[in-house]
Amino acid sequence: MRKLLASLVIFLGATGAAHAASLAEADAAAGGDKAAACAACHGQQGVGITPAFPNLAGQQASYLAKQIMDIRDGNRQVPQMAGQVDGFSDQDAWDVAAYYAGMEPALGQADPDPALVERGRELYRAGDMEKGLPACAACHTPTGAGIGSAVYPALSGQQRDYVVTTLQAFAAGERANDPSAIMRDIAAKMSDRDMEAVANYVHGLH
Repeated sequence: MRKLLASLVIFLGATGAAHAASLAEADAAAGGDKAAACAACHGQQGVGITPAFPNLAGQQASYLAKQIMDIRDGNRQVPQMAGQVDGFSDQDAWDVAAYYAGMEPALGQADPDPALVERGRELYRAGDMEKGLPACAACHTPTGAGIGSAVYPALSGQQRDYVVTTLQAFAAGERANDPSAIMRDIAAKMSDRDMEAVANYVHGLH
């Protein structure tokens, strides 16, 4: 785990300044125009219209811009996004990312099942050392806001179904655009119940 985190420090040092410069040049107003078609799945307010579609409102711009460019370049396969961002330039990606980042994030309500909430809280705040799982809060912050300079996404209020399917994709290696394979390594150690618990917890986290 320490080796994995150390490699991330090197990666972040090389990318942080570039992301900061790109974000400074982003035009959120232009992004709003370019994002018009996105509302069909992600809603007018950046909230997914079904649990399968992620909320984009309040997402870290650096993370969202990277996802748009990764989907465009074929580094992340999302069948529902096929052709949607093929014509986007890097500037377009940053503009759209800035637009959604400026929106008020959605607030969810976790399933109150005590056992589910407790397991989700444990994994998110403390991890599980026996399984080699670090605390989610270490990268996504205690409030789920994410860390823009590190390209770590916000999780607060995120759709439960989307979080579960994302973790499953990482665990299976079907999604592989995470720096230093950190999420693939973590998700592969999680049980289905762990994934469900974390997804439930972050849905109600704010």
